[in-house]
Amino acid sequence: MKKWIFFDLGSTLIDETEAYDRRAREMIIGTAISFEEFDNKRIELAKKGFDGNSEAINYFRLKKTPWHSESETLYPGTKEALIYLKNKGYHLGIIANQNPGTSERLAGWDLRDYFDVIAASAELGVAKPDKMIFEKAFAMASCTPADSIMVGDRLDNDIIPAKSLGMTTVWVRKGLSGYQDPSLGIGIADYLIDDIADIRNIL
Repeated sequence: MKKWIFFDLGSTLIDETEAYDRRAREMIIGTAISFEEFDNKRIELAKKGFDGNSEAINYFRLKKTPWHSESETLYPGTKEALIYLKNKGYHLGIIANQNPGTSERLAGWDLRDYFDVIAASAELGVAKPDKMIFEKAFAMASCTPADSIMVGDRLDNDIIPAKSLGMTTVWVRKGLSGYQDPSLGIGIADYLIDDIADIRNIL
């Protein structure tokens, strides 16, 4: 049995839709770009397997505005899924690209106590898809990739590097990943779910 389950945060446990939309609306102020135009472009790019938000920003040559963490919300069923996994005997951890203060934000959602390890890019100085952030998480957890499962929404940042290290992988098709063809995960995602609550169907 796998002993550890590591989660991404954004678009996996946390709904970032409003935060992304707010940033998009701020970035296009003073330009001729409409929100609908930006939104359509990021969806189009996501369907091709790219990180739609970042690639749309590059496409329109926009400058990122500050991220609004206060616009993030928990996906329904997140806490229940974590309780279920803890009761099954799993150790839980975070491997995520996040601004400083991940532990505090988790506490604000009443989730902090469910996680034994928090490997966040701002604190560790390395970000996904760099394998080093995964390796740092293994060291913090005293576990191996073979003992571990990675759950995330992005193939490029979460699933591909985790699989290359030997982790079992669960692709959550939330956020812009929900527009991606499931066939993109063939050979790299061991499991595919559409919502974090569905993890109870596979573990």
